[in-house]
Amino acid sequence: MSVSSGRTRGERGTRRGATRTTALVLPLLLSALTLTACGSGDDAGGSADGKIEGDISFQTWNLRANYKDYFEGLAAEFEKQNPGVHVKWLDQPAENYADKLSADAAGGTLPDVVNVSPDLSYPLAKAGMIMSLDKEPAAAKFKADYTPEAWKGNELPGLEGSYAFPWYLNTGPLFYNKTLFQQAGLDPAKPPKTYDELFTAANTIAVKSGGKTATLAGTPSIEDFGRYGVPLMNADATKFTYNDAKGTELLTKYLELFKNGGLDSQALTSGPDAVGQKFLQQKVAMNPGSAHDLGTFKQNAPDLYKNLGITDAPNNTGHPNMYVMGMAVNSHSKHKAAAVALAHFLTDKQNQESFAHKVAIFPSTAGSLDQPYWTQDDGTDEGRIRVASARLLKGAVNYTPVVMTDEMKTILKNEVAKALQGKKSPQQALDDAVGQSDKLLKQS
Repeated sequence: MSVSSGRTRGERGTRRGATRTTALVLPLLLSALTLTACGSGDDAGGSADGKIEGDISFQTWNLRANYKDYFEGLAAEFEKQNPGVHVKWLDQPAENYADKLSADAAGGTLPDVVNVSPDLSYPLAKAGMIMSLDKEPAAAKFKADYTPEAWKGNELPGLEGSYAFPWYLNTGPLFYNKTLFQQAGLDPAKPPKTYDELFTAANTIAVKSGGKTATLAGTPSIEDFGRYGVPLMNADATKFTYNDAKGTELLTKYLELFKNGGLDSQALTSGPDAVGQKFLQQKVAMNPGSAHDLGTFKQNAPDLYKNLGITDAPNNTGHPNMYVMGMAVNSHSKHKAAAVALAHFLTDKQNQESFAHKVAIFPSTAGSLDQPYWTQDDGTDEGRIRVASARLLKGAVNYTPVVMTDEMKTILKNEVAKALQGKKSPQQALDDAVGQSDKLLKQS
C-alpha cells in the first residue's frame, strides 16, 4: 500500500463488492428515468414538512448478518416515537450494491432511505433520485447536528448541497517501526508529518540499512496525490487535473524513492496482505493498519509490537483522509416527512454513538469525538487505535473524487507502475492516466 490510510479490514470486506462504476450506473439511470418519465425534481412525492406518517423503508448495506437485532430495535423505537409510521428494514449484500440501487431507482422501487457513500450518491443525485438536504428546510434544519467535515463530505461536485445525512466515518492511522527509525539515526518520537519529511526519512533508512529496509511498500494512490496538495479535478468534476506540475513532482519523488530503495522493490506487484507481511517481518518501516493488526503483531511479532509507533499519514494540506457513509432520502418518497425524520433518527447523536460502540467506526455528530471514549486511551489495542484514528477525523476530508471509478483507479495504478519501471516519464504517465480517465468520464 501507499501511505494512504485504508479502511479497516471489516469495512473493506463489507464494501468491496459494491464499488462499481459511476460511469456505468449513471447512463442506465438517466435513460431509464427518461423512458419512465419519472422526472428529477425534489418536489416529487409527499411533502417533507408534512405529517410524519405512512409506511416507509430504509436500506442498509451488508449489515444484517452481524447487526440484525440492533437495526430491528431502531425501527421499533422509531415506530414507538412516531405511532403513525410503519418501518420496513431492508439490507442488501455488498456484491452489486450499486447495480441494485440503480435498478431500484430506475424501476421506482428505491427505498425511502438508503445507505450510501458519496460515490454511490452521485449518480442518484444527478438523476434527481435523492434529496438535496440543503434545499429542503425540513432536512437542512438538522445540519448543525453534524460536524462540518461530515456534512461537506456528502456534498457532490456540480450539484448544490449535501445529499445524505452523515452517518459514520472511518480513517486509519499509520504504523511505524521505532526500532528501524532509531537504527537509521532518526528520532522515533518524531515520525514524518509531511511528504518532504517522509521522503527524507525513507532515503535515510534505505542508505543506513544498506538497501535492506524500505520505508514504503506501495505505489501512490489518488489519496496520496490529494494529501500532497495536488488538485485532483476541476470544479465541476468533468476533468481530472492530477497531471499538473505538483502531481508530476510527487510521482518523480516516488520514482527517486524506488531507485534508492526507499520504496520496496516489489511495490509494483505486492497486494495489501503481502505488504502487511513485510511490515510484520520488519522489512518495511511504515504501513497503514488497524486494531486487528495490533493483535497480530502482539502474538506473532512481539518485538515489533513493543516498538510500534502510531502516527498520522503524512500530508501537506493539514487535512487527513476520511471515508464517509450516509443516509440519503428518496426525493420521490410518498412520505417524505417520515423519511427525513427516519434518516435523521438513524444518524442522530445517540444512535450514532451507540453504533460506534459496537463497530470500529466513528460518529459524525457534533461533539461526539470529544467524549472520553474517543479521546482517552483505555490501555487496550482497540483503544490505542480508536483514539489515534478519532484524532485524525477532525479537519479530515474525503480525497477520492466521487466520480473516480475502480477502473480509473486501476488506470492510475498501471500508469504509475510504467513510470516507476522507466517505461514512461512521470509526466507522460500521468498525462495518459488523465486522458484515459477523462475519456471514461465523457462516456458517463
